[in-house]
Amino acid sequence: MAMAIGTSSNSSNRDDPLSFMNTSATNISSSPIPASSDGDGFLGDHNSQIGSASGSFQNDGLLAGDAGSGSNSDIESGFLRHDFGQSSLVGTVQIYNRHVFLCYKNPLVWPPHVEAAEFDRLPRLLSAALMARKADMKKKTRLTICEGHDGTETSNGDVLIFPDMIRYRRLTHFDVDTFVEEVLVKDNEWLPGTPEPLSGSYIFVCSHGSRDRRCGVCGPALIARFKEEIDVRGLQGQVSVSPCSHIGGHKYAGNVIIFGRSIDGEVTGHWYGYVTPEDVPILLELHIGKGEILDRLWRGQMGLLEEDQKKAQERRLQLNGVTNSDKSRKESIQSYERDLAGNESQAEVSGCCPGNMNSSCCQNTAVQEKFKNDERETNVVVEERSRSKPTSRVSSKPTSRISKKGASSRKACVMPTWFESLESEDIHASLAVMVAAVSVAIAYRFYKLWR
Repeated sequence: MAMAIGTSSNSSNRDDPLSFMNTSATNISSSPIPASSDGDGFLGDHNSQIGSASGSFQNDGLLAGDAGSGSNSDIESGFLRHDFGQSSLVGTVQIYNRHVFLCYKNPLVWPPHVEAAEFDRLPRLLSAALMARKADMKKKTRLTICEGHDGTETSNGDVLIFPDMIRYRRLTHFDVDTFVEEVLVKDNEWLPGTPEPLSGSYIFVCSHGSRDRRCGVCGPALIARFKEEIDVRGLQGQVSVSPCSHIGGHKYAGNVIIFGRSIDGEVTGHWYGYVTPEDVPILLELHIGKGEILDRLWRGQMGLLEEDQKKAQERRLQLNGVTNSDKSRKESIQSYERDLAGNESQAEVSGCCPGNMNSSCCQNTAVQEKFKNDERETNVVVEERSRSKPTSRVSSKPTSRISKKGASSRKACVMPTWFESLESEDIHASLAVMVAAVSVAIAYRFYKLWR
């Protein structure tokens, strides 16, 4: 999948490429592409407003994946850079509803602003047409450049559209205006071409090295790992990975977007930041394999406002029981469960109530543990049963436990005695007193007899 052309913002947390939208529907307008070294500044030149394509790399070493080698590139711009993982990710994707990817050449030849480059006519004209018709489009649209190779599945001029999950083949600069009018403004089919349905998952990794070195260092390393894992897992034809141009948020490199159908069939576009090669197998297993979001790297989602992205993540964290309060609560309950298991083991060895559940020792406090297990939810709730009146000197340790499935329960309790309740020092003292008393009594008896 490719990185999108994003709307600009004055926020220091984002450096989004331009998005095209209906200005009557929202007050957010397309913004220029950031030009500062960290990608958080913006230029006023309207030619820079469309999402730029991934930049050309400065040398072949970047393509070889310096980011994973511990080289100076990695320390300065790669996964070991000082600011890696230091910023909050969630809510850093500006709202948009449609993502258009133009397949065009490769990162080695992409200039910093490929959509505005004089000699890259197709991306430049498509960007200009989107800008000119943005007020007429019903959907807020991002434009991103992704890699294209003639004679392959993604040839130069191919256009991928999400969430529509369709591909148009071989768009030329002669057809740009008609394409934008029919497909992106009127939501019709483009007559010169037939839309091809897309299936599977599409992964786009920002590799815009000429735009920002961090993306140029991290992107190729991630793509190499994705391709390796796809081959190892036999996912060819099911998962596609491609480098793409600037999507906004250089400082979050490695930046990854994953498009695909969720469990309920809805096409989603999830953005991830600070992705490392070690995270690639996890994304393939959890996100693509199980449809689960990796929240620690999640930036946001196509179709959600920034605030809604934060709320969506908070809901997931609460459901998964990983909020700070839930963590503490779980740890306390787990600790209590271990103590309870120890008490039960002792009860099984020296338990009272064999066949007699009416014994007073079995009327001590009982604690019911109820476990509810769901595929994405693990909540442990501990409830105290009502207390019956305990007899004097009877221990009230909780000793009842219900299994996780709630299928069976059992009771075991310890018969406490006055002797067991005494400490060893008390026992010794009592014995000494008793011995002394007996000695005095015997001595007194002999004394009376001798008199």
